[in-house]
Amino acid sequence: MESINQVISAYRGSPTTAKMVKEEIARRYGEDEASKYNPYTSCLTFRRWLQYGYRVRKGERAIRSITYLEEKDKLGNIINTYPKGVALFHRLQVEPVS
Repeated sequence: MESINQVISAYRGSPTTAKMVKEEIARRYGEDEASKYNPYTSCLTFRRWLQYGYRVRKGERAIRSITYLEEKDKLGNIINTYPKGVALFHRLQVEPVS
């Protein structure tokens, strides 16, 4: 199992979505916790946490965010971009799988 500070998300660098998630962390856990937010290690999807040996505690509610997926043609050219909702869980919402 990897250290909780070393896990890596699929975050692609949208400052808007990072800001939205950080604001929700501040609302739920306070400004101090929000100041520690790192979009690459602090919030992951349910499946990603499982891959790293952690599970979401029972009763925890996801932080809703959005990501943009790209549809490409056979040559690799982007032909469409569309939004997709994603459910994230903060590091304070998970525990190691025993």
